[in-house]
Amino acid sequence: MTYQVYGSVRSRAMRVLWTLEELGVPYEFIEAAPRSPEAKAVNPSGKVPFMVADGQMIPDSVAIMTYLADKHGGLTAPAGTIARAQQDSFVQLVNDEIDALLWTAARHSFILPEDQRVPAVKDSLKWEFSRTQNTVADRMSADGLFVAGEDLSIADILLSHCVGWAANAKFEVTNERLIAHNEMMRARPAFKRALSQGG
Repeated sequence: MTYQVYGSVRSRAMRVLWTLEELGVPYEFIEAAPRSPEAKAVNPSGKVPFMVADGQMIPDSVAIMTYLADKHGGLTAPAGTIARAQQDSFVQLVNDEIDALLWTAARHSFILPEDQRVPAVKDSLKWEFSRTQNTVADRMSADGLFVAGEDLSIADILLSHCVGWAANAKFEVTNERLIAHNEMMRARPAFKRALSQGG
């Protein structure tokens, strides 16, 4: 089975592409902007990223990553284990404490209609990020290179993607552990292969 991934490497689709590259699973990448005709033809909401598997559309990058990891038996602890609960907890932490801040900043920068944007909110979001990055780093395992210890997981991919997004959005990343983790992750061949999908 070959998956079809819709989106852009400049979007959360990058997480999905990176996951597929780490797993060594074949896929087709269809570049599609949000709410473009290409996206809406498959996903009525037009939101990207999404993936088509066995003729079924799966939205949401983290849901896709989790599905792929479970389906192909890699980048995850087994379902029903304490290790998996801890992994899922870290994923939710990154979604709540980093991704949500960055997405809100993006919405008030270029996504919402101009008359609905509140640019001043970004100062508050950056202040919150300056505190929460340390909370996230403190939750990382002390027993290995990766978030959960010795094994790479989708939590590592999610965290690295968010840290890179933060830097691009001019959110200052100061926590040394997050910086080192991000540098290690972005040196991985799978990351470079996924990034090259942008053409």
